[in-house]
Amino acid sequence: MLRYPLRILLVEDHPFQLLATQCLLRSFGFDKLTPTENAEQAIRVMTQTEAPFDIILCDQCLPDLPGLELIEIANRRRFIMAAILLSGLPAEELSTLKVQALRRDLPLLGCLSKPLNKGALVKLIHPLTTLRM
Repeated sequence: MLRYPLRILLVEDHPFQLLATQCLLRSFGFDKLTPTENAEQAIRVMTQTEAPFDIILCDQCLPDLPGLELIEIANRRRFIMAAILLSGLPAEELSTLKVQALRRDLPLLGCLSKPLNKGALVKLIHPLTTLRM
């Protein structure tokens, strides 16, 4: 199986979703994963790393900060290269979040509904894998 060198920060407050996302990503060959359970932990981890994360996979409905706000903070501080927003919100709300990200000039690759669809996730991440190989 191919291994990809992308450094991925996962931010998910649901323990089961966090574990399921890690398992899914590992099954694709992504093993440089850093799991966090909220925005506070994610910011702490990002400030302690030497290089920016390639991707942040971030739940929109975190207990301490909306995911899009966390992505904006991480982008402004140059802690991330790209982002994917995860959410159980309806499709219309996800579309609104995409528009907001565009207006803020955030490096959002897309929004994915939970539970994650393997094909949709691979489609968003795949262009980055070819850049880092």
